[in-house]
Amino acid sequence: MSRSWRLIARRSAPFLLEPDWTRPLLEWDDPSLVEVARGTHRHVVRFLAANHKIYALKELPGTDAMREYRLLGAMAEDGLPVVERVGVVQRDELDDVLITRFLDFSLPYRHLFSQSWGTLTGTSEVTERLLDALGLLLVRMHLLGYYWGDCSLNNTLLKRDGGALAAYVVDVETGEHHPSLTDGQRRSDLEITELNVAGGLMDVQAELGIADGMDPLAIATELRRRYDRLWEELRREEVVPMGERFRIDQRIRRLNDLGFHVNEVEIEPIPGTENGLMRLRASVSEQGHHSRRLLELTGLRAQENQARLLLNDLASFRSWVESVEGRPMPQTVAAYRWLAEVFEPTVAAIPEHLTDRFEPVEVFLDMLRHKWLLSERAGADVGLGEAVRDYLDSVLPAAPAERVVIADEDDLDEGWIGYG
Repeated sequence: MSRSWRLIARRSAPFLLEPDWTRPLLEWDDPSLVEVARGTHRHVVRFLAANHKIYALKELPGTDAMREYRLLGAMAEDGLPVVERVGVVQRDELDDVLITRFLDFSLPYRHLFSQSWGTLTGTSEVTERLLDALGLLLVRMHLLGYYWGDCSLNNTLLKRDGGALAAYVVDVETGEHHPSLTDGQRRSDLEITELNVAGGLMDVQAELGIADGMDPLAIATELRRRYDRLWEELRREEVVPMGERFRIDQRIRRLNDLGFHVNEVEIEPIPGTENGLMRLRASVSEQGHHSRRLLELTGLRAQENQARLLLNDLASFRSWVESVEGRPMPQTVAAYRWLAEVFEPTVAAIPEHLTDRFEPVEVFLDMLRHKWLLSERAGADVGLGEAVRDYLDSVLPAAPAERVVIADEDDLDEGWIGYG
C-alpha cells in the first residue's frame, strides 16, 4: 500500500529524497545505513551516511518529531550546545522521523569509561569532568527557561574541551521552553536527572565490571551539589560598601571567568545603613564569554574552555613579541600574528592520516600541554617546534580515533563504519 510523506528541512538536502520513507525504519535495508557508538533509546533510531556525514533518524509518534525539531532550533538560537537539526519527515500511517546531524568528534558516556581518555586514566577523573559538564549544561538550560524533563547520560553527547568535557543535548522529547523556570520546575528537573544519572552509571558499572571508584548514587548527589553551587554563584546578591566600587568589577570578572556573559548589573543603595551599603545583582543569560572574544579576534570557533586556553596562549604570545621587539602591540595585530605564526602552522603539521584523532583546536591545545611537560622535564623551554615534532611522533599516533570515519563508497555496501 502506498503511503504519502513530506519532508521539511532547514536547507537543500536532496539526499534525503532517496530513502524509502513509506517503510518503518526497522524495515530499511539501505546500504548507507551505518552503526555508531551511542546510548540507548526508547524509540527506533537509525544512522544514515551521506555526503561524508552521519545523520541520526529517529521515529517519534504524533507531532513529537516536529515539536522536538522546533525546540532544538530555539535552543541553538539561544546558544545552547545541541545537535544540529536537519529536518522532519511527516508520514501518513507511520510515525514521523526527526533528522539530526551526528555530532562529530563526540563521545557517548560509555566510551569514556571503556578506555583511558587522554590524560585521564582513572574512573574518578573521568567522573569529575562528566559532573562538571552535565551540571554546567543544566544550569545554562535553566537560566534560559528550558526544562529538559528527561536529562540523562543517554540523552547527552560529550566532546573534549581543552582538557575538560563539554556536554551537548541530543534528545529533548520531553523538553519545554518557558520565559523563566520556577524553583519547583528546576527541582523536578534535577530530581529526574539524579535518578537517570545514577541509573546510567549503574548500567556502565555492570557492563564494564567497574567494582571500585564508582558509587552511582553518590555521584548523582554530587551532580546536584555542583549544580546548586554554580546556580548560587550566578544568581547570588552581594551587599558591598559604597566606597568599594571595585567590587562591581570583581563580580563581573568572576562571572566572565566562569565563561558567562553579563547582560546587566543592578545596583541599589540600602537606605538607613551605616557607611552606606548597596545591593549588587548581576544578570547573566548565557555562557560563551571567551568563545565570542576568540571569534572576534581570530575568526576561530571553539568551545568555551578551549577558547579560554587559546586566549591565554595568544596573550602569552603577545607579551613575548612585545618584550622581543621592545614596543607595545595592539591586541588585534597580536591576534593576526598568533594565528599566522603559531596556530595555523601547528595545525597544518598534523598528518592527514591522524586527523581523525581529535578536533584541530584540541590537538593544538594538547600540543601546548605536551610542550609544558617536555619543558618541565628538560628544565628549560624546549620550544613549540620541538614539542610539535615529538607530539606527532610519539603521542598522537597512539591516541584513539574519536571522529566518526566513513569508509570509501565501495565499503558502504556493507554498512561499514569506524569509531575509535
